[in-house]
Amino acid sequence: MGRADATGQRLAAIFMMGCVLLNHPIASLFSRPVDLGGIPLPYAYVFFAWGLVIALMAWVVERPRD
Repeated sequence: MGRADATGQRLAAIFMMGCVLLNHPIASLFSRPVDLGGIPLPYAYVFFAWGLVIALMAWVVERPRD
């Protein structure tokens, strides 16, 4: 398996993780009337999950070659 194949598989797995994190059953767990620093919890969760997916994709794409 080449580097491009492994990178593609990792990106696909991160994409699927993002789909699960931002889907209704998981996101509804954070639907509470709580604020985090003035930001409602559902908005904070979506922003965090979205940022996590972007950070993981950047990490996978920018990894140095062996």
